[in-house]
Amino acid sequence: MDRRLRNRIVIFLALAAVFAYFLVWEIGRKPAAKIAAVTPTRENLVSSISSNGKVEPISPYVMRARLDTFVKKIYVTEGQKVKKGQLLMELNVKEAAAQLAETRAKLLSAQDDLKAARAGGKVDEAAKITTDLAKAEAERDRLQHDHDVLVKMAAAQAATKEDLAANRQKLVNANAEVTRLLAVKQEFDRQVGLDAEKGELQVQQILSDMAALEDKVGDGRIVAPADGTLYSMPVKANDYVKVGDLLAEMADLHKVRVRAFIDEPDLGAVEVGEPVVITWDALPNKSWAGTTEVIPKQVVPHGTRSVGELLCAVNNDKLELLPNINVNVRINSKEHRNVLAVPRGAVAYEGGHRYVYVVEQDQLGVGKATLEKREIQVGIADATSYEVLSGLKEGEMVALPGDTDLHDGMTVQVVNTNAA
Repeated sequence: MDRRLRNRIVIFLALAAVFAYFLVWEIGRKPAAKIAAVTPTRENLVSSISSNGKVEPISPYVMRARLDTFVKKIYVTEGQKVKKGQLLMELNVKEAAAQLAETRAKLLSAQDDLKAARAGGKVDEAAKITTDLAKAEAERDRLQHDHDVLVKMAAAQAATKEDLAANRQKLVNANAEVTRLLAVKQEFDRQVGLDAEKGELQVQQILSDMAALEDKVGDGRIVAPADGTLYSMPVKANDYVKVGDLLAEMADLHKVRVRAFIDEPDLGAVEVGEPVVITWDALPNKSWAGTTEVIPKQVVPHGTRSVGELLCAVNNDKLELLPNINVNVRINSKEHRNVLAVPRGAVAYEGGHRYVYVVEQDQLGVGKATLEKREIQVGIADATSYEVLSGLKEGEMVALPGDTDLHDGMTVQVVNTNAA
């Protein structure tokens, strides 16, 4: 080989070595975030979703005030079991009762007036008009007969013209009186018809007012609409209540419903009919069994969380779970054996996708590595781990979150490694 060519090759290799040295030195100078990482392992996972929830009665009965008044007397206590029809409390309906008695008296008077109108008017008034008309007609007929007789007598010169004229005037007056009394009778009959129509409307109005007042008086007696437990009674004797104010709530509490607030990322793993375990901090040594019933159809804000409201049926035979208490909910669904699992803390969620930061070891041997943001598909999950379906291989190392925000392409130094 030509000596000059050989020397050039040696110089080139020397320069490359120097460049590599300075490159390694420069990389070593850059600060690298110190992180912990784990290597996913194979595990047996039992899918379990833990959250919080609130106890609700399944078919509650809510009793509200239907008039503005005072609470007169209370016959039961909150938490008491009651029977259908049992008197719970009485409201003060003294004013309504007095109005009802007055309205009943008005009804009797109105019914009498209507009866009279339907019979042709008041008896004394109708009788007077009929009698006066009959007398006037009889007088007219008598004068008409006298007129006819006087006409014949005048023709035979047996009566004077003055007698005929005087009788004629009386007949004219009698006809006028009959006409007047006929008009009076027609007006009386017309008024009787109007009074009958008015009376019918008045009776109907009074009946309607009576029904409303009877409802008010009846609303003063608050009774249990069914057998159950009176779990809420926010009023006491002598309290003033307005229309719509809550008086009492009751239900059959042997079976209750728990409204569980499931975080959005966990909703995909929830199905109908899965077993549920309910615990309550007030009774830490007890638990209640249930099943999932209604899967949420939407996601709603709940404080700082985005949740779906899952409804669960829970057996409450001993009536220990009370409406509106806050409980803990654990849903056990599926078991998968010998699956690749990664800690929940290593999995991030964004825009409907889950991803991890895979540690790519640096090839320069300086103890540093680079993070690769990689989307993964997960299966079931328990309290600590996710099942990995795709996107991650056995033996790959995954970064754990710490004080520093992780991002794609980030240079890191792994200071702590553990199996998942």
